[in-house]
Amino acid sequence: MRVLLKTTLDCSADVAWRAIRSPAILQDVVSPWLQFTSLEPGGFPAEWPGGRHRMRTTLLGFLPAGDEAVDLSYSTRGDVRIQRDTGGAESGPLASFHDWDHRIAISPLPDGRTLYRDQLLAEGPIIAWPAAWAFWQWRALRLRALAPGWATHPALR
Repeated sequence: MRVLLKTTLDCSADVAWRAIRSPAILQDVVSPWLQFTSLEPGGFPAEWPGGRHRMRTTLLGFLPAGDEAVDLSYSTRGDVRIQRDTGGAESGPLASFHDWDHRIAISPLPDGRTLYRDQLLAEGPIIAWPAAWAFWQWRALRLRALAPGWATHPALR
């Protein structure tokens, strides 16, 4: 399965880059469909460093959806900053997806806004593909709605 997203965010590339590295912003973006609780000692960091981070997932705030991990790495190609997650669900219904490869690319636009590109490659049951595509569209709506407020968001200070 391949799900793509390309949109423009009304914030600077520096702000968008800080936002995609923030567990608090992730929670805002996926709400109300998914919620995450850290399984790491000390909870979620303010900003995810590279490496593996485990969390518990619930659907709609009360339906257990299993445990998953983000396994993050970061790179830069010219003025494009890339976050790569090769983690994935470890248990629950989302574990039917495997070979998880999620990449987010952040690029500055000449007008000061951000070009946001997002690609998910994963193997999983074909019946789940429409739901994954629909969720990615929801993420796009949330990203565009939330991005203008990120510059003053308390989690990004």
